[in-house]
Amino acid sequence: MILPGYRSNLVTTDLTPHAKQVFKRAVILGTDSLKKLERSHQQDALQKIREELEAFAKAELAGHPEELKRFAGVDIRIGDPVEQILVSAEQLAADLLVMGTHSKGMIEHDFPGSVADKVLHRIRLPTFVIPLPKD
Repeated sequence: MILPGYRSNLVTTDLTPHAKQVFKRAVILGTDSLKKLERSHQQDALQKIREELEAFAKAELAGHPEELKRFAGVDIRIGDPVEQILVSAEQLAADLLVMGTHSKGMIEHDFPGSVADKVLHRIRLPTFVIPLPKD
């Protein structure tokens, strides 16, 4: 049994008595209900991320009230990171872009794929790229 609009589904279980409810829900949930559920969870997640980023920025700038006044807020976008960065920079009329990138070795640097690399090839404003430590 497959949810409408999807080719395959993964339904996990811990085999407890409540697992039947998960399976039943996965099987009978229609496309419209599923999309509504996805949008609802997405909005909840975006709101939580926004709140956490705003709290982080305010905490980091707490000792610098003049800088805190300049903090415009958080803009969260969904989609291709490169495209969203470029669109956001244009819409905000940014005059500087600051972004992080994970350090790469010589071999890894030759392979395309880095968001920072792709943005740097297309952006038309000054950009600071901050090397981030490897995890």
